Order: sequence, then structure tokens, then C-alpha cells
Amino acid sequence: MSVAVMFHLCTTNTNVSHLVDSFIYNSTTSIGAEYLRYANKADNIKHQVVCVVEITPLSPERNFATKPYKMTANIKKRPRYVIMNGIYYPEMFSPKCFREALEYKPQPSDVFIDTYPKCGTTWMQNVALYIFRKGKELQDPSEFLRAAPFIDMLGMEGINSMPRPGAFKTHLPYSHMPYSPEAKYIFVARNPKDCCVSFFHHARNQTGFGFWDGEFDDFFELFMAGELEYNDYFDHLLDWYPHRNDPNVFYTRFEDMKKDMTSVVLKLSKFLGQEYIDAIEKDNNVLNNILLYSGFDYMKKKLSEVYDMQKLAEFTGHVFEGHKHCIEFTASLNPPDELPELQFIRKGIVGDWKNYFSPDQNERLNKKMLEKMKGTELLQWYPVE
Repeated sequence: MSVAVMFHLCTTNTNVSHLVDSFIYNSTTSIGAEYLRYANKADNIKHQVVCVVEITPLSPERNFATKPYKMTANIKKRPRYVIMNGIYYPEMFSPKCFREALEYKPQPSDVFIDTYPKCGTTWMQNVALYIFRKGKELQDPSEFLRAAPFIDMLGMEGINSMPRPGAFKTHLPYSHMPYSPEAKYIFVARNPKDCCVSFFHHARNQTGFGFWDGEFDDFFELFMAGELEYNDYFDHLLDWYPHRNDPNVFYTRFEDMKKDMTSVVLKLSKFLGQEYIDAIEKDNNVLNNILLYSGFDYMKKKLSEVYDMQKLAEFTGHVFEGHKHCIEFTASLNPPDELPELQFIRKGIVGDWKNYFSPDQNERLNKKMLEKMKGTELLQWYPVE
């Protein structure tokens, strides 16, 4: 029998209980026991079953409101997520590593790349990486995981292992970001319709989501309801939007990268530091190599196996704690022997949504776009059509 409950973890060392963690625990998975072990490590934490989460203080400086895990009805299948500090994140992720990402205190030299999932994260990771490397190719593609770590998955091990200069990948909303006015932040926005389609394929493609046979119509409903990892697309976008002109934020769009990558590379190089734009101006091969090694054809050829969790050990010679957790959780799902070939980097095109959306789905998302983006220039970037 499967029993899914939300655990409420709270401190008891004051007169008022403060929520410090919450997640869904499914008794059918062997990995689920880890959540209880994680909760029991701290003397001041207790757990109890609850229905509603009210307040989640991550630190004394910032409080984050959360909401109940309210599920959209009539969904045949959904990707597997849990909640921490009000954020839906993949159940295959280590809760320890995810919390370490949330609680990380940035160094002045840190650079973060942030997007809502499937909005150009890996693409921008490669652009920034090769700007830092001044166009020098990685000797082995497996170095990418260490050189551009996904801190939500890898936690402090990924942070401490990254050669500097470098950039951390995260999908956290601005309100939950490890923030310092001295650190730098790169944000990439993307058309919500293309994001939805790419996100659907990502969820089907990554076995750990348990969604390998999921259907687009179900996924669309979850996208509309904001019941996907990192919550609602529009809330995430609008959380970052007011900071688009902050001096320590580089704000761009997926569509800008497709239209004129050279311009994006030059602007980003200047943002990251004078030495990087100087390197490009002194040697045009630096710019050419950055464009080559961050191109989709190169990434699809070189990085495909890097994202195959089951091959990580043989491919990289090292498995991070966060990766190990993902591998074990995925195995616990007992996936079928025959699965679609992994395509972490798929098409990277603009307008693919037209091949998936029904007229009704398009009309409904248009309505949400008008409601959410009203009063911003976002509707100029992404006009309804």
C-alpha cells in the first residue's frame, strides 16, 4: 500500500515552533527512509503529519511564505516532486544537498546562472564557462559537471569542487537565492509556451521523474497550475523581473541568444570582468571558440552522456553525493527496461510549442500570460499569438 504524507519539520528550542522543512514521503520507495533519517539528525527537530504549511523561515533575514501541496484534479500521471521551503523540487534530489544550496552564503567572486527549468540553463552554462576559459576547450566533457555544478542537486560538494572562476547553476526564484550584492547573477528568460514543451520532454526523458510515459495534456495542466519543480513559471519570472537592471544582474532571453549570440557573448564578457572582453578583443579566435563550444551541435555531441545518471561512474570516474542519491532513487522506481534514448539537450528552437498546443490550450495560456504579465514589458517580449 502506498502512503503519501507531508512531513512538517520544526524547531522546538523556542516558545514558538518554526517550520524548517517539509516534503512528501511515499512509503513505496526505499529512498523515503532517508527523509526520516535526515529529520532525526537534529535534536531540535520533530516531525508530524500536516495538511497545510504556513511559514518557512530559511534564515533570520528572510521569510518565505509557502502554500499547501494542492494537486490539480484529473491528472493521470505527474512527475515526482517534493517540497522544501515552499519550493517544489525533484524527489530524486538529496534533501540535504538541496538545503545546502538554499543556505549557501555567497562569496564576493561567485557567479550564479539562474533560469526557470528548460529556459536555456545548460546553454548559458556553456557560454559562461567558455568565457571564463577564454575559448579553451575542456579536455574531457565530464569536467563540465565540476566546472559548472548544479548546486540544487549537488549542494556543498558541488560548490566546493568547482574550479574558479566559474558559475553555479540553479533554478531558485530570486526570493530564495543565496544572495550577496557582491556576487553576480545571470538570468535567462524564455517564452512560456516553448518552455512548457521543452519541460514536458525533460520530465519524460529523465527517468527519476517517474514520468517516462506521461502525456502532454497532463503536463500542460500542471504547468498552468504551477505544480512543477520550482513552482509557477510566471511567479519565477516575475520574481526576477524587477531586478533586470540591477548592477550585479545580467538579464537576457533565450530568444536573444538564438538571434544574436555574438552580441550576448560580448555583453556577458564585459559583465563578468574586463579581462574577458579584453581577451576577445585581442584574439578573435577566443570569440569564435566560445561560439563553437557553446553551440547546440557541439553540446549535443559532447554532453549527452554527461547527463546519463546511470553512466556517470564509468564516464566521469567520480560520482557526487547528489548524483548518487539520484541514481539510487531512480533505481527504486523500477523503470521499464526499454526507455526512450536520453536527450537532455533536445532542439533548442523557438516556436516548437505550435507543434503541441491545441487551440484551447493556446487560448488558456494566452489568458494567463495577459493576467500575469500585465503592466510589464514582458508582453512585448512574448506577445500572445
